[in-house]
Amino acid sequence: MDHNLDTAVAIATMFRPAIIAVLLMGLWAGVHRTELPPRARIATWLGVAVPLMGWFVIAEWLGRSGVYEPRPDGLPLLPIAIALPLTVGLVLALRSSRLAAVLDAIPQSWLIGVQVYRVLGMVILIQLARGLAPWQFALPAGIGDVLTGLLALPVAAYLIARPGSAVPRAVAWNLFGITDLVVAVTLGALTSPGPLQALAFDHPNQFSYPLVMIPTFAVPLSLILHGLSLRQIARRDARTDRVGTLSQIPA
Repeated sequence: MDHNLDTAVAIATMFRPAIIAVLLMGLWAGVHRTELPPRARIATWLGVAVPLMGWFVIAEWLGRSGVYEPRPDGLPLLPIAIALPLTVGLVLALRSSRLAAVLDAIPQSWLIGVQVYRVLGMVILIQLARGLAPWQFALPAGIGDVLTGLLALPVAAYLIARPGSAVPRAVAWNLFGITDLVVAVTLGALTSPGPLQALAFDHPNQFSYPLVMIPTFAVPLSLILHGLSLRQIARRDARTDRVGTLSQIPA
């Protein structure tokens, strides 16, 4: 592997546990902003921390074991590795009343600013530059990820400065980030060896560890964060509308 790519991959690999740590610290701060009883706060934190860390460990183990190595004639496992945790995570997170209380308690800027880690998508562009990834996948996926990460902090800062007028920008940022990931996953499948391949036959994608952790962990995690951010925005807007309606009722 090229030295520059090796360094970039090592940095991205090192940051994965750091991202999880930041998320769990933010959740810990968030549950303590709620009015939940102390035991419920701890249970809520553990209810997220344990599955998240377990998912990470399993994804690492499967990735290191070569489970997701391309098999042209076999069942494509990467789509399952993306869809399963995403579906389970979103359903459980969006149905939890305790997590809803946390979303109501934390600033909207948190769930957006944390995705600054998406700038690590530059690894995909480095792969392209070194001839290790097809351009049909690497260009849109890498550029989209880097732009999402670069815009995360400005959008979060604008939410802090102007929480009301910045909401449309926050929604637009979330939709852009979701679109980037959907496009990346689709093009990743279309450029990888297997029954879904329709592009890059002369230079297909070869997802191996540690880069395979991007689609199997980083992508569904980012989509879950986008879903929670949009859910948080919707809940805040609904509460604002209710307060506005009540204020118009004559005493």
